[in-house]
Amino acid sequence: MTDMRAPLDVQPALDGSAIDLLPHATDDDVAGAVRIAREALPGWAATPAAQRGAALRAAADEVRAHADELAAAVGSETGRPFDSAREGVLAGVSTLEQYAELGPVHRGRSLLGSPDAADFMVPEPRGVVVALTPWNDPVAVACGLLGAALVTGNTAVHKPSERCPRTGALLGGFLAGHVPPGVLQTLSGAGEVGAALAAAPGVDVVAHVGGTATGRSVALACARTGAKALLENGGNDPLVVDADVDPVWAAAQAATGAFTNAGQLCTSVERIFVHEAVAAEFLAALCEQARRWTANAQPLVDRRMRDHVHAHVVEAVAEGAELLVGGEVPEGEGARYPATVLTRCAPGMRVMREETFGPVAPVRVVASFEQGLAEARADEHGLAATVLTGSMANAQRAWRELPVGTVKVNAVFGGAPGGAAQPRRSSGTGFGYGPELLDEMTAVKVVHLGQAELRRRDA
Repeated sequence: MTDMRAPLDVQPALDGSAIDLLPHATDDDVAGAVRIAREALPGWAATPAAQRGAALRAAADEVRAHADELAAAVGSETGRPFDSAREGVLAGVSTLEQYAELGPVHRGRSLLGSPDAADFMVPEPRGVVVALTPWNDPVAVACGLLGAALVTGNTAVHKPSERCPRTGALLGGFLAGHVPPGVLQTLSGAGEVGAALAAAPGVDVVAHVGGTATGRSVALACARTGAKALLENGGNDPLVVDADVDPVWAAAQAATGAFTNAGQLCTSVERIFVHEAVAAEFLAALCEQARRWTANAQPLVDRRMRDHVHAHVVEAVAEGAELLVGGEVPEGEGARYPATVLTRCAPGMRVMREETFGPVAPVRVVASFEQGLAEARADEHGLAATVLTGSMANAQRAWRELPVGTVKVNAVFGGAPGGAAQPRRSSGTGFGYGPELLDEMTAVKVVHLGQAELRRRDA
């Protein structure tokens, strides 16, 4: 583990200069945090659910009061525009409020047994929860995992991404002030700190949102310790465009999915399969969309991420893809990258097989909807997918056949509140949001309460 004296350098996306220095947690810090969380667990678990909900509601109020401060921190550390960052903060507030209401009514059920006994099932907190959260939407994701953990009676240790430690520390301070000491702690550090937390004895749940490689290492650590792994790993989300839709509208949908937040969303459109009947018009409109997005582009989180994105593009072109728009690293400071459109992409290219996580739209022209659906299915990931079609039959076929947690028909983003999905394959396991996350944070105990036969006493 990195020595405590070694600072964690934070590089903002805008100018490359260090904006904050926070210490790495040491091995002793990790062990101490887990020990403190275990010591605080009995008291917090015994706190009435209504009181835990009230504490979460008060924490939500404080986060809302400091929304501008948190949004500014997100922007300075990740390059996300202020308004967008503030939307993420307020989404986190909404999640805290939802769990503040849902937690106290999270119930078990009674069973119909013998009339001389009582049988019931009751959810109990799992114990100590480690939350490893990402940088691309740091407040909203952390509020979801921490809110669900705390309201159900668990204690938590939070390790935010090393790319936004100040944001994580601010949020942790706002939340921790409303629960007893030791119930919520925040540790700073790079990947080795998260690895140490995931492998620490005494941890009962490790909830991770981030890349696939890290998720796999978390799963291995949990297999060794017996902790529950709750994982939302990377995705490689496809978009399938049918022959019967307006290609200009479809291109706008594709651009929104591929270029929003500079492509730095777990459910970004990562690969596009367009029917040959509309391909020419679609590509022309998508290139125009890309130029518009580039004119107002936000930076990537840092140059390391930009190098990763550009490597995918350069490699694809070298293997035969055609670069239509973008694909060049801008001169000057910062980590901007243009919205990029590639065509003639083959399934074996890394830009089609792996999560690029940048403003890149790789397009493959297919001869039929069936071919597009088949190639969309042929991937190791299983987070989400989008289908644009005017055919109810094709829509029905798509949502039934695509092996992903979320299928969106005729809209790349959107959905009703309260929905929750389980990622498939290498994209993870378990519910990471929604009311079902309360089930993930609890373990069910079944109780049979019979009557004792009392000892007779002589008169």
